[in-house]
Amino acid sequence: MHSIELILAFILCVAMACQWAAWRLRLPAILFLLIAGLVVGPVLGWVKPDELFGDMLMPMVSLSVAIILFEGSLTLNLKQITGVGKVVQRMITIGALTTWVIVACATHYILDFSWEMSALFGAITIVTGPTVIVPMLRSVRPTAKVAKILRWEGIAIDPIGALMAVLTYEFIILNANNLPLGHVFVVFLQAVLVGTVLGVFTGWALGILLAKNWVPEYLQNLATLSLVLIAFTVSNYISHESGLIAVTVMGMWLANNKDVDVHPILNFKEHLSLLLISMLFIVLAAKIDLLALLDIGWKAILLLAVVQFIARPIKVLISTIGLDVSWPERGLLAWIAPRGIVAAAISAVFADKLIAAGYDDADLLVPLTFSIIIGTVVLQSTTARFVAQWLGVKEPPARGFLMVGANAFSIALAQELAKHDLRCVIADSNWDGISQARMAGVETFFGNPISEYADTHLDLSGIGNLLAMSRQHYVNTMAAVHYKADFGDNRVFSLATRVEKNKSEKHKTSENYRGVKLFGDELFYSKIVNLVAKGGQLKSTTLSEEFKWTDYVAQNDELRIPLFHIDEKGVAHPFVSGDDSKPSDNSIIVSLNSAA
Repeated sequence: MHSIELILAFILCVAMACQWAAWRLRLPAILFLLIAGLVVGPVLGWVKPDELFGDMLMPMVSLSVAIILFEGSLTLNLKQITGVGKVVQRMITIGALTTWVIVACATHYILDFSWEMSALFGAITIVTGPTVIVPMLRSVRPTAKVAKILRWEGIAIDPIGALMAVLTYEFIILNANNLPLGHVFVVFLQAVLVGTVLGVFTGWALGILLAKNWVPEYLQNLATLSLVLIAFTVSNYISHESGLIAVTVMGMWLANNKDVDVHPILNFKEHLSLLLISMLFIVLAAKIDLLALLDIGWKAILLLAVVQFIARPIKVLISTIGLDVSWPERGLLAWIAPRGIVAAAISAVFADKLIAAGYDDADLLVPLTFSIIIGTVVLQSTTARFVAQWLGVKEPPARGFLMVGANAFSIALAQELAKHDLRCVIADSNWDGISQARMAGVETFFGNPISEYADTHLDLSGIGNLLAMSRQHYVNTMAAVHYKADFGDNRVFSLATRVEKNKSEKHKTSENYRGVKLFGDELFYSKIVNLVAKGGQLKSTTLSEEFKWTDYVAQNDELRIPLFHIDEKGVAHPFVSGDDSKPSDNSIIVSLNSAA
């Protein structure tokens, strides 16, 4: 391939194919991206990053990592760390230091690296990375506590690992030039101070711009991206490699600013990060010297074993001593620690600098780092789900329903679905409705289901669907928009109101924001609630080979309205507008039987 445009388009197509394969097989995309990078790079020779990008490659990698890290830090709301703060604090401090020492010693004795190169490699590999942690958590679905710890550790450890790598690099250069050791501590303090101050300032400035609407909505994403890159580059210019601290602090400042809604920004950054991660992994993997990676051979496997089975468990044990973390939870924490894009990018940046400075060991930094990335991702992504299930720390299957709106119908429906082992939670800000639901023995959440309080305190374990059934159609709409990101478009359902039905088209809410319409076109909130209030009851009917769905429909009972069908796996599917699906034999039909 000779055309730069053709190569870039080719890389993008390969990235898309890798992401699609990851989605279909429910595995982290990094696994397919790394393999693809190795194939199109050192194996086939189609993509040669150094020739393609030249001197722009490392600056592009650095800026991309800054954007990825900012996107991750936007999700770090301090309220969400409640209950796991001490664990995370220990894991990114004394735990990180423990990993650094163990991996550095193992690298020195297994690979015969110099102590300087071993220390640098140890610093690079302490980062776990949200780019691989978050997709793995979605697949594994561990308990809320474990997921919180891993997500916070993955994001918070990245700038710390980068800073440790910078300090180690500075020490190597100082040692080579016989400069005073005190300079290392000056570099450390300067990086932390500059990164923190710039991160807070840019976060505050962007928050003011967004909160006061001084930037129009269509320019908010551009303004955010510009300030992120400015904060990163200016911070790095003032203090070497302090930019990652700046963008992390900036993201956390915005995430915890009550006056700023970060969701629109976060949605844009998620899509941008997905593109950057996909492209970067292929490009960096294509840079690997495959022969050097193969030459390391069994030594790389032995080092991987130390990282996975010695360094990580010891880190978790030290970080959780005396804290409320069970042994099964410690076991899963010790198992999940995949390395990601930040480790790959840091190794590439410092390898180039040290090779130019005359350090022969540095040419193995990148292939060795990728061997750890590949090993941890492959091992953990293929086994973590089974380990979580074996340890008993896997979240219950997400078959349940969050019901927005406490009324006679939602209470009766929750009671009926609970008979089929489906967890249902009714959420409402109306105390009268919530109190009636509680007296009926239904699990409830008293409060606005889309509030910050709900984001922190509403337990969604085992829940994967939304039923928006409030009498206020705007509440249904807001809930549908809010929970689409968590449950997906096809698991957000809304019960229409007659008020919305009678509106003209120019006043109606777009169907894209309302969710899938429940129970047909002519069944509205007022009608179904009135049917229950007048004595209508919910009933479950089991289909069989003798009594099929066609027989059920043939009865043509106008007093019976089918609402749900529960398949053989126990998954409940609501009947929706335009749905022509036919429940299979052995399904259970939940219907509303109105009083005669």
